[in-house]
Amino acid sequence: MSILRELLNDIPIPQMVKIRQKFDRSILENPLQELADKLESSGVMPSILPGQQVAVAVGSRGIANIAGFTKTTLDAIKARGAHPFIVPCMGSHGGATADGQTEVLQHFGITEETMGAPIRSSMDVVKIDQLPNGLPVYVDRIASEADAIVVINRVKPHTAFRGRIESGIMKMIAIGLGKQKGAEACHQLGFKYMAENVPAMANLMIEKLPIVFGVALVENAYDETCQVEVLPAAEIEAREELLLVEAKSRLPKILFDEIDVLVIDYIGKNISGDGMDPNVTGRYPTPYAHGGPEVSKMVVLDLTHETKGNANGVGTADFTTQRLVDKTNLEFTYANGLTSTVCAPTKIATTLENDFYAIKAAVKTCNILDYTTCKLVRIQDTLHLGEIEISVNLLEAARQHSDIEILSEPFELTFDAEGNICK
Repeated sequence: MSILRELLNDIPIPQMVKIRQKFDRSILENPLQELADKLESSGVMPSILPGQQVAVAVGSRGIANIAGFTKTTLDAIKARGAHPFIVPCMGSHGGATADGQTEVLQHFGITEETMGAPIRSSMDVVKIDQLPNGLPVYVDRIASEADAIVVINRVKPHTAFRGRIESGIMKMIAIGLGKQKGAEACHQLGFKYMAENVPAMANLMIEKLPIVFGVALVENAYDETCQVEVLPAAEIEAREELLLVEAKSRLPKILFDEIDVLVIDYIGKNISGDGMDPNVTGRYPTPYAHGGPEVSKMVVLDLTHETKGNANGVGTADFTTQRLVDKTNLEFTYANGLTSTVCAPTKIATTLENDFYAIKAAVKTCNILDYTTCKLVRIQDTLHLGEIEISVNLLEAARQHSDIEILSEPFELTFDAEGNICK
């Protein structure tokens, strides 16, 4: 028997209970029609002229209805007699390669066939200016040659800094449209200054480039579209600031303030830029953001297929599995850290042979006297927080919470022959 097994064999894993967390589920019944109506009523479409080449910038996040929103935007542009094309707008994601970024879009159902428009993917950029602090400002070369540019993105809190503008249209312009070089430049001085540099870069790009409007999306706690706005270029900053306030109020969360062990089944770039959303886990990659529960030990078990081996975020956890490590593409993962300049999340967490021992290791090290009292929470990923599992030691707190419904009797976690949780 290995020394690790010997240390962990007697550590108990608590019984679990399935619960449902309830959040505000305000939703748009027909979000695509809402976008079509807003495109018509916002006054932006006359800025698109017949015969123009129009770049539609689409990113790498798992945004609800993103394929439909993209096609609705493309169709509205076509109706003006213009010729839209899609530009992957995702900084260094997709392995920082043109083919990789096209493949990311394919996972969201965005292909030339489904969209009825070409995808023009390149990592080539041009420098259009620099900020007063010396940071260069880059833009995708293909997009820079277009007659007009449209940007589509979700507005939400950032995972590594706080500011008036965090993650949304402005960040998409500054970092996503700048490709790897632009993302690298924006991160050069670190997240301490990101709240200043993102809007400064984006505003300069809006001034220098033919950016016509942005399609801004807000989601509820269930990752469903609850608000769609079309933002004319001159109004992007002011209106995005208000949308961020709305998005923060709808952020899903774990409804327990103190957790001994948090188990996360999957992390990945399609879940969050950090693999798992720190706004949910309370574990941030920088000291410039805050919020979420107090978690003693965190375990991540596996990577999503869509992340293509990019395990950014695994270093934020305390423990992981050999299965996750075997799926990790170190080049993709390290490229993420080298671009963002935040390298702690790309380190490999303490690695155990399987789920069974990784969870036991977290229980053993969560700094409680009696392991049988462990307050353990298990989630699929940080995008899915409606139905989760909690240990019986959190059951009384759950019963007293008006937004929690108990769904099951206590049960034991079961593991397969390889020691991984049976799903």
